[in-house]
This record gives sequence, C-alpha cells and structure tokens, in this order.
Amino acid sequence: MQAAEKRAVEARVRVRYAETDQMGIVYHANYLVWMEVGRVEYCRASGFRYKDLEAAGILLAVVEANCRYVSPALYDEEVIVRTTIEEATPRVVRFGYRMLSGEDGRLLAEGFTKHVFCGRDRRATKLPKQYHSVFGVESAPSALGVIAPEPAP
Repeated sequence: MQAAEKRAVEARVRVRYAETDQMGIVYHANYLVWMEVGRVEYCRASGFRYKDLEAAGILLAVVEANCRYVSPALYDEEVIVRTTIEEATPRVVRFGYRMLSGEDGRLLAEGFTKHVFCGRDRRATKLPKQYHSVFGVESAPSALGVIAPEPAP
C-alpha cells in the first residue's frame, strides 16, 4: 500500500482514573489497549466488525508491538487514536497508530502492531480474498509483470 493511499480512522477515548499511575500520568501499557480500540474501529469504519472476521475463522495474532512515548497523557484528557494500515500482504498486516491529545493536538505516542492472519487452529493462513480490499492487500506481480496465480490450498 502506497503512503499516499493510507486511510486514517480516528477513535476517541477519555483517560480514566484507573489508567493512571500515582503521578496522574497514563500507565504505559494502556497505550497498547488504545491501539486495540483503534484497530477495532478501523475495521468497523471499513464496513465489517472485527468479531465477524473472527467468526469467519480468521484471527489476527500479534507478533510485534511497538510504542514510542512522546508526551504524557493525563487523567480525564481526551485521546485521539489515529489508525492506519502501514503494510498488508495476504499473510501479514501492520497497523500504525498516532495518539494525540484531543485538547491541544500534541503527539502523545506513536507506534505499530504487526499481525499474522491465522485460522482457528492458530496456524498462519492467508487472508480470504473478500477482505483484501479492506486491508489494502494487492496481488504481487511476478517478475514478468504478470499477476501470478495463487497456489491451490
């Protein structure tokens, strides 16, 4: 997927007291939870529910997560979670996230999660073609510039 083609979906969360430490700053692990909120809302905005993908037997296993903290989020602050798809193949998808203050727009944190598509047996599988456009998966051209057929299962 080309950078110019990236579509961003925004979700908003408000920092709850239970998400903060003794200093009133959001505990670092909560940003990963907000990334999940962003991912689920990205799917919903794309016309399907994450749980429907799972009901169809496709699971998204997290194989890598990264978060860079820039500015602290505080109790009762609104946080905008801006989610994009950074990369997608028939086997892997990488979501990108930017968490911004809803009050002043400052960057709070940014990061990504990388997922492997799995079947119910938790083994890696290919994403069904019906979901390719949603995730921005394009068939890879062969060395001759011709679309290579996918092998039979």
